[in-house]
Amino acid sequence: MAEFVGFGGGEASAVDGQLHHLFLEQRVSWPYSRRRAALEALFAERQLSGSLALCPSTTDPDEAREWLNWTAAGLEGLCFKRLGEPYLPGRRAWRKYKVRETTEALVGAITGTVASPTTLLPGRYDQRGHLHYTGHTTVLRPGIAREVAGHLSAGRRPHPWQGRTFTAGWGSRETLEVVLVQPDIVLEIAADVARDAAGRWRHPVRAHRIRTDVGVEDVPLLGEREQDAGTL
Repeated sequence: MAEFVGFGGGEASAVDGQLHHLFLEQRVSWPYSRRRAALEALFAERQLSGSLALCPSTTDPDEAREWLNWTAAGLEGLCFKRLGEPYLPGRRAWRKYKVRETTEALVGAITGTVASPTTLLPGRYDQRGHLHYTGHTTVLRPGIAREVAGHLSAGRRPHPWQGRTFTAGWGSRETLEVVLVQPDIVLEIAADVARDAAGRWRHPVRAHRIRTDVGVEDVPLLGEREQDAGTL
């Protein structure tokens, strides 16, 4: 069974999560097919709508593939669940298939050192020329870390991000120790399509390579939709 996995407002997601938790408390031992049928009946009986939405579900592979074209409508990916499996708290029994896009961003800060960066903090300009923090990368592989280090230079004052703090991830309170760098390096990344209200990628992006053939002015602005086709 494949389920549409989407993203939206934090309030709706929180309410939906609470309903899901309460609903599961009495039905964790049921197989997924029975839990799903009961949940659909609950939505129909109470006529739930508005901030609550029941994600589409299918056993048809062709329909699931078609959903992968729905990124503009908020599709983040697919979640695969076994029809006869009970809910297993604390275990990774489901499989996720996330839609990713290849795009570019500027490197505005790093963790580690200029000579040996560990992760990168990409950013994008808005239409007014302000550089916005848009997320962070996964830990760099040795090869890409060496490539990036060969192009980094310490950020000149005043840096657009001077004085601000950065967290370790979406929803995290852990503060990163960063080094500001000159935001003139164009980085090709692979990112999933889930973003927060500020336009930041909710999950760490993967650094692919430095794009010396792409100018700073060619990087998509904050909020612009990428033209490259998404990959998985």
